Amino acid sequence: MKRFFLILTNFVFCVCLYSQTFDVGSSTSRKDFFGNSTTTHQDRYGRNTGSSTSRTDIFGNTTTTHQDQYGRNIGTSTSRTDIFGNTTTTHQDQYGRNTGTSTSRTDIFGNTTTTHQDQYGRNIGTSTSRTDIFGNTTTTHEDSYGRNSGSSTSRTDIFGNTTTNQRSNNPNKSIWTW
Repeated sequence: MKRFFLILTNFVFCVCLYSQTFDVGSSTSRKDFFGNSTTTHQDRYGRNTGSSTSRTDIFGNTTTTHQDQYGRNIGTSTSRTDIFGNTTTTHQDQYGRNTGTSTSRTDIFGNTTTTHQDQYGRNIGTSTSRTDIFGNTTTTHEDSYGRNSGSSTSRTDIFGNTTTNQRSNNPNKSIWTW
């Protein structure tokens, strides 16, 4: 009986150790009259870590410019949606070099699965988003081996402003996908 209790205690300890998550930051998005958005990113201590500005053209393609906390350009993301509703986003660094792509597919229930690839086309992770009846979105992030690497929860207020809180399994690693 002691042996069984010892094994059970070790199992519970390991599960708790590996299932712990850490608050790694948040972002707040605000939309203007034209539908363009500005997002401010903060670390877990509330310090500004950068911002993103998105502009959508008349064809529905979105270009997002990312800046660090000092306002320097650190990259862009360009999203294009095909006739089936699938979105492909190409990420580039500040010099215009391709750093990866993200491909999103939405099922008939409104759940979105995004596959992230590096600049060589290798799978580096996936994100699965689900939206509840109140409009809150929960996204689960997995690494290339299918291990849970964190989650994010987004809430949109009545003015269309979105606040996203992110949690990671590693206290020193952000799960930002850009």
